[in-house]
Amino acid sequence: MNLILLAIESSPTLTLLERALRASGYGVAIASDANRLEQALLETTPALLVIHETLNGSSGLELSIATLERFPTLPIVLFADHDNPALMKQCMKAGVSDFLAPPLRIDEIVQAVQRSQKRAEQMGDWVRREVRRSTASLEQRINEMETLMKLGRTINSSLDEDGVLTSVVTAAVELTGAEEGQLLLLDDATGDLYMRAGRNFEESFARTFRLPVKDSMAGQVLHTGQALSFCEDSPSKIKTAFLVYSLVYVPLKAKDQVIGVLGVDNRQNKRPFTQHHELLMSVLADYAVIAIENARAYENSKRERAKLETTIESVQDGIVLLDKEQRILLINPAARKIFGLGNQLLTGQPVLQTISHHEFVEIMGSISDNPLKHYEIALDDGQVFNCQYAPIPEIGAVVTLEDITHLKMLDRLKSDFIHTISHDLRSPLTAIMGYVELLERVGPLNDQQRAFVKNVQNSTQNITALVNDLLDLGRIESGFDDRKDEISLEGIIRYTLDNLNQQIVEKKQILALNIAADLPPLRGNPIRLRQMVDNLLVNAVKYTPVGGTLTVNLRAEGEQVVFEVVDTGIGIPVADQAHIFEKFYRASNAPKNTPGTGLGLAIVKSIVENHQGRIWLDSVIGRGSKFVVVLPASRAETETAEK
Repeated sequence: MNLILLAIESSPTLTLLERALRASGYGVAIASDANRLEQALLETTPALLVIHETLNGSSGLELSIATLERFPTLPIVLFADHDNPALMKQCMKAGVSDFLAPPLRIDEIVQAVQRSQKRAEQMGDWVRREVRRSTASLEQRINEMETLMKLGRTINSSLDEDGVLTSVVTAAVELTGAEEGQLLLLDDATGDLYMRAGRNFEESFARTFRLPVKDSMAGQVLHTGQALSFCEDSPSKIKTAFLVYSLVYVPLKAKDQVIGVLGVDNRQNKRPFTQHHELLMSVLADYAVIAIENARAYENSKRERAKLETTIESVQDGIVLLDKEQRILLINPAARKIFGLGNQLLTGQPVLQTISHHEFVEIMGSISDNPLKHYEIALDDGQVFNCQYAPIPEIGAVVTLEDITHLKMLDRLKSDFIHTISHDLRSPLTAIMGYVELLERVGPLNDQQRAFVKNVQNSTQNITALVNDLLDLGRIESGFDDRKDEISLEGIIRYTLDNLNQQIVEKKQILALNIAADLPPLRGNPIRLRQMVDNLLVNAVKYTPVGGTLTVNLRAEGEQVVFEVVDTGIGIPVADQAHIFEKFYRASNAPKNTPGTGLGLAIVKSIVENHQGRIWLDSVIGRGSKFVVVLPASRAETETAEK
């Protein structure tokens, strides 16, 4: 029994409609307001909705529109108290099936219901036909996608150029329903197109096939880079004994250069090719180009590998190529000489069992903890090498060893020179500061004179700070600060943060302090460690914008203490990260108006290294930086000394 939903308030009209519909064999449900209508639509499946123009204060037309948005195939009849042409026009425009107005007769009501149901049935039939048509089209598209995906996997997993190109041509024939397919490439020697791969051609025909670029349709595609297709009632000549009714040619484009043509044709039937076929052919052409480039890249890589091996053998820097398990793939004569390995066969040997130099072993053991992968190795004869570790995706890593003995000597000379100059500057700077402070005692100063004096004080203080940093760095590098006490790094961190609290509050920065319990003490110079912590935290506050976040972590890992300073500041460019711990080096994106000597991080690095620790950073432009310091715990140092 068809259910008719009446959305009408209690009235004689409702009684009339209900009686007429029940008498005609329809089931009836009643909704007297918008809420009951909503509930009825959810709980039942009416064949028709009859709604009054006003339903308990709600617009019947608006309720109809909202209902059609959710149930577009539900027929709706709107009933009005008076004949209203404007309302009827609005109803028809909104998709309402029918419009009723007094006077009403029972036969008119039944006819309106039947008309609306018939329209709904017609709409349902149309929807079902469209669904079947769309489903068939969708299945075809799915089959096409599966073919393309399968071909893509073949291309990515195979270096067999012949097999892959044949698969491309086969897919072109199958997806377009063509009789034949061919892939033509340009012969650089003759300037002609030849058939690199074909489907449904005789082998002798394909082997001897040559097509001049000039005055040929394939040549036109090669020159213009545009696809070409046709379908004729009479066959067209491609070349002698090669006549076709319909054809599609698409270009093979490699880096904006057309290197060939992919085509399908029909020699026996006149079935045309569609734009969709042309689109599929273009996708297949891209696959073919990838296969060709992969094969060429493989051949080029073989040649380049041979060149690389020759180059590596001849360079003066030591080079060790490792696989993912740190086994030696290649080691050049320079590296053999550095580690005294002679001419023995080392390929496939674990590097840590082959090279026993203690610093190299320590470096290889700490690779996973140190993203910078930049170290120094000192030999017993005084030579110093810059050791760099660079991961190579899918292969492993390469270790390079550059002799920097002369650079270290120059650096020591420079440090001695700077130390001497710094000492010589201290006395005149102290005198300048003293005389500046005495100026006001000599006599009153006007505003301009005070400004001049203030500028002199600021400049002198900046130079004094630079001199102090230089002297500190000199003392640290020379090893004069050999005082070692058992100290708590937690106390130093909290002390420094207390001193920085006002700056953090003024910049509205969020501080997250994470200090683990039961931290082991450190054995070190309390003044220098405080300087290290201060420099890192001051930098974090300085380069983090207003409202940013600072995170300070302190924890124990084995026999080590790990100190991390994380900020959401401006970040450090990748190009600067390898140099950021060098003297006088400042990041290229550091604001020009931000004071600094470029020595802070150099001092930090020297302090960390003097405490047998390590430091590195991880930074992303615009997202912030993370500095990690790892120091040996006091008990670890004691146990090492006892051994």
